[in-house]
Amino acid sequence: MYKNTISLHNHKGQRKYLNHAERLRFLECTKNHPVDIRLFCQLIYYTGARIAEIHNLSVSGIDFSNKSVVLETLKKRKRGIYREIPLPDILLENLEFYMNSLEREGEEPLRLWRFSLRSASRYIKTVMCKADITGIQSSARGLRHGFAVHAVTKAPITLVKKWLGHGDLKTTAIYLDVVGEEERAIAEKVWFQ
Repeated sequence: MYKNTISLHNHKGQRKYLNHAERLRFLECTKNHPVDIRLFCQLIYYTGARIAEIHNLSVSGIDFSNKSVVLETLKKRKRGIYREIPLPDILLENLEFYMNSLEREGEEPLRLWRFSLRSASRYIKTVMCKADITGIQSSARGLRHGFAVHAVTKAPITLVKKWLGHGDLKTTAIYLDVVGEEERAIAEKVWFQ
C-alpha cells in the first residue's frame, strides 16, 4: 500500500519553509507596500493561514472584541468549518483603520480585498523577492510552513493544530521535524536550560 508522506523538504532536499530570519525579512518588506497588500501579507505571516483563506476573508471575519480573525477552513471535506486565530494589537489597529477607510468610500464591503487570488499570490512573491527570499520556500505556502515551524517551538502543538486548521495531529507533527536555526534553538533549550 502506498503511503503519502509529508515532508518539510522536497525530493531534492530543498527546504519548503521560511526560516526565522527569512520570516522577519518578509515582515519588514511588507511595510513598503500599499496598505491592502501589506495587511494581506501580514495576516498570512501572523496566522499561518492558507492564501485562499485570507483572500476569502470578509469584514465580519475580523473580531475586534476577541482580538482575532475567524477563518473558514478550506481543506475540510465540507464547508462551514471555522477556526479562530488571535491577532497582534498592531495588526488589529491597522486592519481597523483600513476597514474604516473602505467604509468612508461609501461602500459596505463584504470582502476585505479587491484583488484576485492570482494577484494575491503575485503580491506575496513580490514581497519575497524584495526580502531576497528565493527557492521553493518563496511562496504563501512557504510562509505558512514557516509560521508552523516557528509556532511549534513556542506553543503547544494542539494549539498550532487548531490555528492551522488541521484535522489530524499527525499532520501538525511534521513541523516538529525542524532543521537549521529552529532545531538549534530547541537543542539549546535542552543543552542549557
